Amino acid sequence: MKGINFIKNLKEANRVGERRSERWALWGMLVAAGLVINSCIEPFSPPEVTNPGTYLVVDGFLNVNGDTSKVVLSHTQGVNDDKQFVRESGATITADAENGESYAFQDMGDGSYKLAPTNFNSGVKYRLRIKRFNGREYESDYVVVSKTPPIDSVTYRMDPGRNRMMIYVNTHDPSNQTRFYRWSFDETYEYRMAYYSSLTRDYKTKEIVPRSDNINVCWRTLSSGDIKLGSTIKLSQDIIRDLPVNIVDIGTNKLYFGYSILVKQYGLTREAFEYWTDLAKTTQGTGSLFDPQPSQVTGNIHAKADAKELVFGYFSAAQEQTKRIFIREALGAYPRCTPPDTLTFDEAFNGSAVLLYFYMGDPTTKSGYLGTSESCADCRSQGGTTTKPSFWYQ
Repeated sequence: MKGINFIKNLKEANRVGERRSERWALWGMLVAAGLVINSCIEPFSPPEVTNPGTYLVVDGFLNVNGDTSKVVLSHTQGVNDDKQFVRESGATITADAENGESYAFQDMGDGSYKLAPTNFNSGVKYRLRIKRFNGREYESDYVVVSKTPPIDSVTYRMDPGRNRMMIYVNTHDPSNQTRFYRWSFDETYEYRMAYYSSLTRDYKTKEIVPRSDNINVCWRTLSSGDIKLGSTIKLSQDIIRDLPVNIVDIGTNKLYFGYSILVKQYGLTREAFEYWTDLAKTTQGTGSLFDPQPSQVTGNIHAKADAKELVFGYFSAAQEQTKRIFIREALGAYPRCTPPDTLTFDEAFNGSAVLLYFYMGDPTTKSGYLGTSESCADCRSQGGTTTKPSFWYQ
Protein backbone atom coordinates (compact mmCIF):
# COMPACT_ATOMS: atom_id res chain seq x y z
CA MET A 1 0.00 0.00 0.00
CA LYS A 2 2.82 2.37 0.81
CA GLY A 3 4.25 1.80 -2.68
CA ILE A 4 0.89 2.49 -4.30
CA ASN A 5 0.43 5.67 -2.27
CA PHE A 6 3.95 6.79 -3.16
CA ILE A 7 3.21 6.33 -6.86
CA LYS A 8 -0.11 8.28 -6.54
CA ASN A 9 1.62 11.09 -4.70
CA LEU A 10 4.37 11.17 -7.31
CA LYS A 11 1.86 11.37 -10.15
CA GLU A 12 -0.06 14.11 -8.35
CA ALA A 13 3.12 16.09 -7.82
CA ASN A 14 3.96 15.76 -11.48
CA ARG A 15 0.51 17.07 -12.43
CA VAL A 16 0.89 20.04 -10.07
CA GLY A 17 4.29 20.74 -11.52
CA GLU A 18 2.91 20.60 -15.06
CA ARG A 19 0.14 23.04 -14.14
CA ARG A 20 2.64 25.40 -12.59
CA SER A 21 4.83 25.17 -15.70
CA GLU A 22 1.84 25.93 -17.90
CA ARG A 23 0.95 28.97 -15.80
CA TRP A 24 4.53 30.27 -15.93
CA ALA A 25 4.62 29.69 -19.69
CA LEU A 26 1.32 31.53 -20.14
CA TRP A 27 2.54 34.42 -17.99
CA GLY A 28 5.70 34.61 -20.05
CA MET A 29 3.71 34.71 -23.28
CA LEU A 30 1.55 37.55 -21.94
CA VAL A 31 4.60 39.57 -20.91
CA ALA A 32 6.16 39.02 -24.31
CA ALA A 33 2.94 40.02 -26.05
CA GLY A 34 2.74 43.14 -23.89
CA LEU A 35 6.27 44.11 -24.82
CA VAL A 36 5.54 43.61 -28.50
CA ILE A 37 2.31 45.63 -28.33
CA ASN A 38 4.00 48.40 -26.36
CA SER A 39 6.82 48.60 -28.85
CA CYS A 40 4.30 49.02 -31.69
CA ILE A 41 2.28 51.86 -30.10
CA GLU A 42 2.86 55.26 -31.67
CA PRO A 43 1.13 58.53 -30.73
CA PHE A 44 -1.70 59.37 -33.08
CA SER A 45 -3.44 62.71 -33.44
CA PRO A 46 -6.22 62.90 -36.00
CA PRO A 47 -5.67 65.66 -38.54
CA GLU A 48 -9.07 67.12 -37.64
CA VAL A 49 -7.71 67.80 -34.15
CA THR A 50 -4.14 68.83 -34.89
CA ASN A 51 -5.02 70.91 -37.93
CA PRO A 52 -8.52 72.25 -37.31
CA GLY A 53 -10.17 74.56 -39.77
CA THR A 54 -11.36 77.97 -38.61
CA TYR A 55 -15.12 78.31 -38.85
CA LEU A 56 -17.61 80.92 -37.77
CA VAL A 57 -19.45 80.39 -34.48
CA VAL A 58 -22.65 82.36 -33.93
CA ASP A 59 -24.27 82.64 -30.51
CA GLY A 60 -27.46 84.53 -31.27
CA PHE A 61 -30.71 85.16 -29.45
CA LEU A 62 -33.56 87.56 -30.13
CA ASN A 63 -35.28 88.68 -26.92
CA VAL A 64 -38.76 89.73 -27.96
CA ASN A 65 -40.18 90.87 -24.63
CA GLY A 66 -38.47 94.23 -24.25
CA ASP A 67 -34.92 93.41 -23.11
CA THR A 68 -31.55 93.60 -24.88
CA SER A 69 -30.81 91.04 -27.61
CA LYS A 70 -27.24 89.87 -28.13
CA VAL A 71 -25.19 88.05 -30.78
CA VAL A 72 -21.57 86.96 -30.31
CA LEU A 73 -19.32 86.03 -33.25
CA SER A 74 -16.26 83.87 -32.61
CA HIS A 75 -14.12 81.24 -34.32
CA THR A 76 -13.61 77.54 -33.75
CA GLN A 77 -10.27 76.33 -32.40
CA GLY A 78 -8.50 73.05 -31.73
CA VAL A 79 -9.41 70.98 -28.66
CA ASN A 80 -5.83 71.30 -27.39
CA ASP A 81 -5.67 75.04 -27.97
CA ASP A 82 -5.66 76.74 -24.57
CA LYS A 83 -5.77 80.26 -25.97
CA GLN A 84 -8.70 82.55 -25.39
CA PHE A 85 -11.52 82.31 -27.92
CA VAL A 86 -11.04 84.68 -30.85
CA ARG A 87 -14.04 86.95 -31.31
CA GLU A 88 -14.84 88.83 -34.51
CA SER A 89 -15.85 92.45 -34.77
CA GLY A 90 -16.60 94.55 -37.83
CA ALA A 91 -19.64 92.58 -39.01
CA THR A 92 -23.06 93.92 -39.96
CA ILE A 93 -25.87 91.99 -38.27
CA THR A 94 -29.62 92.40 -38.63
CA ALA A 95 -32.70 90.54 -37.49
CA ASP A 96 -35.26 90.36 -40.29
CA ALA A 97 -38.94 89.78 -39.73
CA GLU A 98 -40.87 87.76 -42.27
CA ASN A 99 -43.14 90.77 -42.82
CA GLY A 100 -40.20 92.87 -44.08
CA GLU A 101 -39.18 94.72 -40.90
CA SER A 102 -35.47 94.78 -40.12
CA TYR A 103 -33.56 95.54 -36.91
CA ALA A 104 -29.84 96.37 -36.86
CA PHE A 105 -27.50 95.22 -34.10
CA GLN A 106 -24.79 97.56 -32.83
CA ASP A 107 -21.16 96.41 -33.00
CA MET A 108 -19.78 96.70 -29.46
CA GLY A 109 -16.18 96.21 -30.64
CA ASP A 110 -15.46 93.06 -28.64
CA GLY A 111 -17.09 90.49 -30.90
CA SER A 112 -20.50 91.09 -29.37
CA TYR A 113 -23.42 92.83 -31.08
CA LYS A 114 -26.39 94.23 -29.21
CA LEU A 115 -29.88 95.30 -30.12
CA ALA A 116 -31.58 97.76 -27.76
CA PRO A 117 -34.84 96.68 -26.14
CA THR A 118 -37.52 96.54 -28.82
CA ASN A 119 -41.15 95.49 -28.80
CA PHE A 120 -41.22 92.82 -31.48
CA ASN A 121 -44.27 91.29 -33.09
CA SER A 122 -44.27 87.81 -31.55
CA GLY A 123 -46.71 86.57 -34.20
CA VAL A 124 -44.18 86.59 -37.08
CA LYS A 125 -41.00 84.65 -37.80
CA TYR A 126 -37.50 86.09 -37.67
CA ARG A 127 -34.11 85.27 -39.13
CA LEU A 128 -30.56 86.49 -38.51
CA ARG A 129 -28.43 87.96 -41.31
CA ILE A 130 -24.67 88.43 -40.99
CA LYS A 131 -22.22 90.17 -43.29
CA ARG A 132 -18.64 89.74 -42.06
CA PHE A 133 -15.86 92.28 -42.56
CA ASN A 134 -14.45 90.06 -45.35
CA GLY A 135 -17.72 90.25 -47.27
CA ARG A 136 -18.97 86.73 -46.58
CA GLU A 137 -22.69 86.54 -45.87
CA TYR A 138 -24.67 84.16 -43.68
CA GLU A 139 -28.27 83.80 -42.69
CA SER A 140 -30.33 81.61 -40.42
CA ASP A 141 -33.58 79.83 -41.10
CA TYR A 142 -36.71 81.72 -40.14
CA VAL A 143 -37.72 80.80 -36.60
CA VAL A 144 -40.96 81.23 -34.69
CA VAL A 145 -41.05 83.15 -31.43
CA SER A 146 -41.20 80.70 -28.52
CA LYS A 147 -43.48 81.77 -25.70
CA THR A 148 -42.05 81.35 -22.21
CA PRO A 149 -44.14 81.05 -19.02
CA PRO A 150 -42.98 82.96 -15.93
CA ILE A 151 -40.67 81.31 -13.39
CA ASP A 152 -42.74 80.23 -10.40
CA SER A 153 -39.86 80.16 -7.93
CA VAL A 154 -36.13 79.70 -7.46
CA THR A 155 -35.33 77.75 -4.29
CA TYR A 156 -32.25 76.40 -2.56
CA ARG A 157 -31.25 73.87 0.05
CA MET A 158 -28.09 72.40 1.47
CA ASP A 159 -26.64 69.06 0.43
CA PRO A 160 -24.74 68.39 3.68
CA GLY A 161 -23.15 65.15 2.55
CA ARG A 162 -21.32 66.95 -0.27
CA ASN A 163 -20.92 70.35 1.41
CA ARG A 164 -22.71 72.26 -1.32
CA MET A 165 -25.79 74.38 -1.94
CA MET A 166 -28.28 73.19 -4.54
CA ILE A 167 -30.33 75.81 -6.41
CA TYR A 168 -33.56 74.77 -8.14
CA VAL A 169 -36.04 76.31 -10.57
CA ASN A 170 -39.79 75.70 -10.72
CA THR A 171 -42.18 76.65 -13.51
CA HIS A 172 -45.33 75.54 -15.31
CA ASP A 173 -47.38 76.34 -18.38
CA PRO A 174 -51.14 76.05 -17.72
CA SER A 175 -51.78 75.76 -21.47
CA ASN A 176 -49.40 72.74 -21.74
CA GLN A 177 -47.80 74.23 -24.87
CA THR A 178 -44.20 75.13 -23.94
CA ARG A 179 -42.87 71.63 -23.17
CA PHE A 180 -39.21 72.46 -23.97
CA TYR A 181 -37.09 74.72 -21.77
CA ARG A 182 -33.60 76.08 -21.40
CA TRP A 183 -32.09 77.98 -18.46
CA SER A 184 -29.03 80.11 -17.90
CA PHE A 185 -28.01 82.26 -14.95
CA ASP A 186 -25.77 85.03 -13.69
CA GLU A 187 -24.45 84.53 -10.17
CA THR A 188 -23.08 87.49 -8.19
CA TYR A 189 -21.29 87.20 -4.89
CA GLU A 190 -19.62 89.55 -2.45
CA TYR A 191 -16.18 88.67 -1.17
CA ARG A 192 -13.56 90.25 1.05
CA MET A 193 -9.83 89.98 1.51
CA ALA A 194 -7.96 88.77 4.56
CA TYR A 195 -6.30 92.17 5.13
CA TYR A 196 -7.52 95.75 4.82
CA SER A 197 -5.32 98.21 2.93
CA SER A 198 -5.39 101.71 4.42
CA LEU A 199 -2.30 103.12 2.68
CA THR A 200 -1.19 103.76 -0.88
CA ARG A 201 1.65 105.48 -2.75
CA ASP A 202 1.56 109.04 -4.07
CA TYR A 203 4.17 109.06 -6.81
CA LYS A 204 3.86 112.83 -7.35
CA THR A 205 4.81 113.74 -3.79
CA LYS A 206 6.81 110.55 -3.24
CA GLU A 207 4.92 109.87 -0.04
CA ILE A 208 2.87 107.05 1.41
CA VAL A 209 -0.59 108.45 2.09
CA PRO A 210 -3.97 107.22 3.38
CA ARG A 211 -5.96 105.27 0.81
CA SER A 212 -9.25 106.85 -0.22
CA ASP A 213 -10.79 103.81 -1.93
CA ASN A 214 -11.78 100.51 -0.34
CA ILE A 215 -10.17 97.56 -2.12
CA ASN A 216 -11.11 95.07 0.59
CA VAL A 217 -14.68 94.41 -0.59
CA CYS A 218 -15.62 93.36 -4.14
CA TRP A 219 -18.47 91.86 -6.09
CA ARG A 220 -18.02 89.42 -8.94
CA THR A 221 -20.53 88.18 -11.51
CA LEU A 222 -20.14 84.89 -13.35
CA SER A 223 -22.37 83.51 -16.10
CA SER A 224 -23.42 79.89 -16.40
CA GLY A 225 -21.23 77.65 -18.51
CA ASP A 226 -23.25 74.44 -18.64
CA ILE A 227 -26.33 73.89 -20.77
CA LYS A 228 -29.43 73.42 -18.61
CA LEU A 229 -32.40 71.85 -20.38
CA GLY A 230 -35.74 70.41 -19.37
CA SER A 231 -38.69 68.82 -21.12
CA THR A 232 -42.20 67.80 -20.07
CA ILE A 233 -43.09 66.20 -23.40
CA LYS A 234 -43.62 62.81 -21.71
CA LEU A 235 -45.71 64.24 -18.87
CA SER A 236 -49.43 64.87 -18.82
CA GLN A 237 -48.88 68.39 -17.44
CA ASP A 238 -46.34 71.02 -18.44
CA ILE A 239 -44.79 71.37 -14.97
CA ILE A 240 -41.10 71.60 -13.98
CA ARG A 241 -40.43 70.92 -10.30
CA ASP A 242 -37.09 71.36 -8.52
CA LEU A 243 -34.87 71.18 -11.59
CA PRO A 244 -31.24 71.78 -10.45
CA VAL A 245 -29.98 74.92 -12.17
CA ASN A 246 -26.77 75.54 -10.20
CA ILE A 247 -24.53 73.97 -7.57
CA VAL A 248 -22.44 76.17 -5.28
CA ASP A 249 -19.51 74.52 -3.52
CA ILE A 250 -19.29 75.83 0.05
CA GLY A 251 -15.50 75.76 -0.20
CA THR A 252 -15.56 78.52 -2.82
CA ASN A 253 -16.70 81.00 -0.14
CA LYS A 254 -19.28 82.43 -2.54
CA LEU A 255 -21.96 82.15 0.14
CA TYR A 256 -20.06 83.63 3.09
CA PHE A 257 -20.67 87.38 2.66
CA GLY A 258 -23.61 87.39 0.27
CA TYR A 259 -24.80 85.63 -2.88
CA SER A 260 -27.40 86.36 -5.55
CA ILE A 261 -28.45 84.43 -8.62
CA LEU A 262 -30.49 85.67 -11.58
CA VAL A 263 -32.10 82.71 -13.33
CA LYS A 264 -33.14 83.16 -16.98
CA GLN A 265 -35.73 80.91 -18.59
CA TYR A 266 -36.48 80.36 -22.28
CA GLY A 267 -39.13 78.37 -24.06
CA LEU A 268 -37.77 76.38 -27.00
CA THR A 269 -39.09 74.84 -30.17
CA ARG A 270 -38.51 71.13 -30.59
CA GLU A 271 -35.79 71.84 -33.18
CA ALA A 272 -33.97 74.23 -30.83
CA PHE A 273 -34.26 71.75 -27.97
CA GLU A 274 -32.77 68.99 -30.10
CA TYR A 275 -29.89 71.29 -31.08
CA TRP A 276 -29.10 72.21 -27.47
CA THR A 277 -29.42 68.57 -26.41
CA ASP A 278 -26.91 67.44 -29.04
CA LEU A 279 -24.59 70.29 -28.11
CA ALA A 280 -24.81 69.38 -24.42
CA LYS A 281 -23.97 65.75 -25.16
CA THR A 282 -20.95 66.84 -27.19
CA THR A 283 -19.57 69.46 -24.83
CA GLN A 284 -20.54 68.10 -21.40
CA GLY A 285 -20.42 64.34 -21.77
CA THR A 286 -17.07 63.34 -23.24
CA GLY A 287 -15.22 62.32 -20.11
CA SER A 288 -15.10 58.55 -20.61
CA LEU A 289 -15.40 55.78 -23.16
CA PHE A 290 -19.07 55.34 -22.27
CA ASP A 291 -20.05 58.98 -22.74
CA PRO A 292 -21.52 60.17 -26.03
CA GLN A 293 -18.74 60.71 -28.52
CA PRO A 294 -18.13 64.17 -30.02
CA SER A 295 -20.15 64.94 -33.11
CA GLN A 296 -20.65 67.83 -35.52
CA VAL A 297 -23.43 70.08 -34.21
CA THR A 298 -23.93 72.92 -36.67
CA GLY A 299 -27.40 74.44 -36.15
CA ASN A 300 -29.65 76.55 -38.36
CA ILE A 301 -27.20 79.16 -39.76
CA HIS A 302 -25.81 78.78 -43.29
CA ALA A 303 -23.31 80.46 -45.62
CA LYS A 304 -25.11 82.00 -48.60
CA ALA A 305 -22.33 81.44 -51.15
CA ASP A 306 -21.34 77.91 -50.17
CA ALA A 307 -23.84 75.52 -48.64
CA LYS A 308 -21.01 73.16 -47.66
CA GLU A 309 -19.21 75.74 -45.51
CA LEU A 310 -19.51 74.81 -41.85
CA VAL A 311 -21.17 77.36 -39.57
CA PHE A 312 -21.78 76.62 -35.91
CA GLY A 313 -24.55 78.07 -33.78
CA TYR A 314 -28.30 78.36 -33.50
CA PHE A 315 -30.45 81.47 -33.80
CA SER A 316 -33.67 81.52 -31.82
CA ALA A 317 -36.32 84.03 -30.79
CA ALA A 318 -38.09 83.75 -27.46
CA GLN A 319 -39.51 85.54 -24.49
CA GLU A 320 -37.00 85.67 -21.65
CA GLN A 321 -38.34 85.24 -18.13
CA THR A 322 -36.13 85.99 -15.12
CA LYS A 323 -36.16 85.73 -11.34
CA ARG A 324 -33.52 86.80 -8.82
CA ILE A 325 -33.01 85.53 -5.29
CA PHE A 326 -30.50 86.30 -2.53
CA ILE A 327 -28.89 83.80 -0.20
CA ARG A 328 -27.58 85.04 3.15
CA GLU A 329 -26.42 81.88 4.90
CA ALA A 330 -22.80 82.87 5.81
CA LEU A 331 -21.56 79.45 4.69
CA GLY A 332 -17.83 78.94 4.32
CA ALA A 333 -15.02 80.59 6.26
CA TYR A 334 -13.53 84.05 6.63
CA PRO A 335 -10.56 84.34 4.24
CA ARG A 336 -7.11 83.79 5.67
CA CYS A 337 -3.66 84.60 4.39
CA THR A 338 0.00 84.42 5.38
CA PRO A 339 1.20 87.07 7.91
CA PRO A 340 2.13 90.43 6.32
CA ASP A 341 5.73 91.59 5.93
CA THR A 342 7.40 94.42 7.84
CA LEU A 343 8.83 96.97 5.41
CA THR A 344 11.03 100.04 5.54
CA PHE A 345 9.83 103.16 3.75
CA ASP A 346 12.01 102.43 0.72
CA GLU A 347 10.75 98.83 0.55
CA ALA A 348 7.16 99.97 0.96
CA PHE A 349 7.33 102.82 -1.57
CA ASN A 350 9.42 101.13 -4.25
CA GLY A 351 8.10 97.59 -3.86
CA SER A 352 4.97 95.95 -5.21
CA ALA A 353 3.34 95.01 -1.91
CA VAL A 354 -0.15 96.25 -1.07
CA LEU A 355 0.36 98.51 1.93
CA LEU A 356 -1.76 97.87 4.99
CA TYR A 357 -0.86 100.39 7.66
CA PHE A 358 1.96 102.03 9.65
CA TYR A 359 2.24 100.19 12.94
CA MET A 360 5.13 101.55 14.95
CA GLY A 361 7.06 104.74 15.70
CA ASP A 362 6.76 108.16 14.14
CA PRO A 363 5.86 108.17 10.41
CA THR A 364 8.68 110.67 9.88
CA THR A 365 11.13 107.89 10.71
CA LYS A 366 9.86 106.15 7.61
CA SER A 367 9.90 102.62 8.99
CA GLY A 368 7.46 100.04 10.31
CA TYR A 369 5.07 99.57 7.39
CA LEU A 370 3.10 96.38 6.87
CA GLY A 371 2.58 95.05 3.36
CA THR A 372 1.26 91.92 1.68
CA SER A 373 0.46 90.51 -1.75
CA GLU A 374 -2.44 91.57 -3.98
CA SER A 375 -4.10 88.19 -3.48
CA CYS A 376 -4.31 88.90 0.26
CA ALA A 377 -5.41 92.55 0.25
CA ASP A 378 -6.68 93.72 -3.17
CA CYS A 379 -10.02 92.18 -4.10
CA ARG A 380 -9.68 93.39 -7.69
CA SER A 381 -6.92 90.81 -8.20
CA GLN A 382 -9.61 88.09 -8.14
CA GLY A 383 -11.60 89.50 -11.03
CA GLY A 384 -14.17 91.48 -9.11
CA THR A 385 -15.13 95.15 -8.95
CA THR A 386 -15.36 97.49 -5.97
CA THR A 387 -18.59 98.96 -7.38
CA LYS A 388 -21.61 97.55 -5.61
CA PRO A 389 -24.24 96.24 -8.08
CA SER A 390 -27.38 98.36 -8.28
CA PHE A 391 -29.54 95.38 -7.34
CA TRP A 392 -27.48 94.46 -4.26
CA TYR A 393 -29.25 94.54 -0.93
CA GLN A 394 -28.36 97.20 1.63
